[in-house]
Amino acid sequence: MRRLIASLLLLTTTSLFAETAAKPIFGFSDPAKEHALEARFDEKLRADNLRTWMKHMTSRPHHLGSPFGKEVAEYMAGLFKSWGYETTIERFDVLFPTPKTRVVELLGPEPYTLKLAEPALAEDATSGQAAEILPPYNAYSIDGDVTGELVYVNYGVPADYEVLERNGIDVKGKIVLARYGRSWRGIKPKVAAEHGAIGCLIYSDPADDGYAYGDVYPKGGWRSEWSAQRGSVADMPVYSGDPLTPFVGATSGAKRLDRKDAKTLTKIPVLPISYGDALPLLRALDGAPVPQDWRGGLPVAYHFGPGKARVHMKLEFDWKLAPTYNVIAKMRGTDLADQWILRGNHHDAWVHGAHDPVSGMVALMEEARAIGELATAGWKPRRTLIFAGWDGEEQGLLGSTEWVETHLPELREHAVVYINTDSTSRGFFYAGGSNALERFVTEVARDVEDPQRGVPVLDRRNARDMRDAESAEERAELRDRPLFRLDALGSGSDFTPFFQHGAIASLNIGYGDEEEYGVYHSAYDSFDHFNRFVDPNFTYGIVQAKTTGRMLLRLANADFLPFQASTLADTISRFTTEVTKLADRMRAETEDTNRMIQDRTMEIAADPTRPFVMPKQKAAVPHLEMAPLRNAVARLQKSAKAFDAAKTDANRDRTVMRLERALSRDEGLPGRPWYRHHVFAPGFYTGYGVKTLPSVREAIELRKWDEANAQILVMAKVIEGAAELLEKSR
Repeated sequence: MRRLIASLLLLTTTSLFAETAAKPIFGFSDPAKEHALEARFDEKLRADNLRTWMKHMTSRPHHLGSPFGKEVAEYMAGLFKSWGYETTIERFDVLFPTPKTRVVELLGPEPYTLKLAEPALAEDATSGQAAEILPPYNAYSIDGDVTGELVYVNYGVPADYEVLERNGIDVKGKIVLARYGRSWRGIKPKVAAEHGAIGCLIYSDPADDGYAYGDVYPKGGWRSEWSAQRGSVADMPVYSGDPLTPFVGATSGAKRLDRKDAKTLTKIPVLPISYGDALPLLRALDGAPVPQDWRGGLPVAYHFGPGKARVHMKLEFDWKLAPTYNVIAKMRGTDLADQWILRGNHHDAWVHGAHDPVSGMVALMEEARAIGELATAGWKPRRTLIFAGWDGEEQGLLGSTEWVETHLPELREHAVVYINTDSTSRGFFYAGGSNALERFVTEVARDVEDPQRGVPVLDRRNARDMRDAESAEERAELRDRPLFRLDALGSGSDFTPFFQHGAIASLNIGYGDEEEYGVYHSAYDSFDHFNRFVDPNFTYGIVQAKTTGRMLLRLANADFLPFQASTLADTISRFTTEVTKLADRMRAETEDTNRMIQDRTMEIAADPTRPFVMPKQKAAVPHLEMAPLRNAVARLQKSAKAFDAAKTDANRDRTVMRLERALSRDEGLPGRPWYRHHVFAPGFYTGYGVKTLPSVREAIELRKWDEANAQILVMAKVIEGAAELLEKSR
């Protein structure tokens, strides 16, 4: 019987290998050889390595500028060297404020002094390292000592202030209380300041990442009563990186701005708090009840305020420069060494950072180790591989941005793709990035097995998307489209300086959505939490390494770079349709709103005692001349299709490397020249959230009609430039 079972297993294994070997790989004339290499790579991956490295790297807080942060960088560098990589640590000195004074007091009607602290837990071995832990605060908040009435502003996004206005509530001269979610945190004080607020508190409502989802830590994995979310509030939609050195690396001799001239610092003081500290504030609010969708999960009636609830905030920071330590490990290629494949994850954390970022960092390290073993055994990459462990990501992508700004000329000459991860956990495959790489990503996801379901991670993700589709049209698109659609990249991780500033093709890869993760940016994002609630056996850490490892191996040794210009062109066409529909929808909504105002005006005239705050009428949406943009897109689609049909050899490599660059302008976007990519950018009022065709889309959203028409012409010229690049290469 034992022999029979062994024979069946051998037959099954042989059959599976034959099936895998038969699968084509775009860019390879001999896919079987590549599949065999990847099988050898998989055999070398060890989950115990991820566990060992994570336990060490999360044993103490390792935030930017901390002693253990430097030790972590040196520890990683030593490992890369031992695996055969040319390894260096590049240092930059960046502005990094840390808190000296944090006081928040509810002055009345029932006085309360906020705790602003996370208690140690017996179940979490590292949570009691108070002397080394940065307390909850928001980096790049300004100093301030302010007192004012309190107003609850829901998520604190622009649409919430429209609700406040309709209810006759003005935040000018007041302190606002916003909850985390629906936008990047830095948008909340930004919008509050624009409306005249003098201070901002941001709390984590249990409806968003606490007991609404399950048991809180340490019984379960969700956010507990006194847990608070640290984070940067620098205005990253203006530029990422060191606030004092935009466009240039923060080297020792760099010319720095005076702090008062740094555009990315907040205009008002801001501080994060726990829902334990938020509850007395919400309980003290009076005024009208908020709408249903403004109500969180705390056991109080949510009111707008203002009223008797008055708050005093006092914040002071130590505004100093801190060192960042980027670990750069290189394996030189052979005949195509001047083409660089870059792979990165950050190593710094707000506290211990087991999930964010160490789960992603140790997966990167394991794929680098396995590739090093392949090289020792005789395999060599044709193209150069560069691994990076970034520092200072949490404060605003500092390490990666300063490195890109320093090395931008050579990156624009040599970089093929930057592949980013940040953190990984149990669940579904996700990917965002350059749409010319959709076939490449689809084939990789086809060839990696999901350990829970025993099917390709691509199939599992597609099944989930089909289940969650909201319309028959969406389901049909998922069913009929052969390629995995990459998410559009906004910001929030280290791909930003590569993609939106350097216009280098980029990918952001990960797994998730099945973990219990309510400890984001808290002292409880620890090894103990990760080991219980995120990826206990490091199973998906290995899946992550298999996924991004395949990407590196295929890009390193492909006969020609696996880019398809036509998928990028078709995506830009879809974005053009979207902005056209946006203008049409805004036109219809404006007409409906103005009719409603006219009707209400007549109602109020008939009954002047009826309470109603009249919204302002909006100017009509004029005709926007989209024809130049549509014509440019049509030309790009035609050129891309012809290019893909004609160019299937290594002579195409220089062209596809320049394709993303062709979609950028050195002048950058209106009002924020650091962002050069003209198809993708973080939204000015969304932060991490992406805006596609941003110069056109945001002009329409902000009702800047002259600018919208001007940017349509600019965007058309950019797209025609990309089409011309493809046409000249045929």
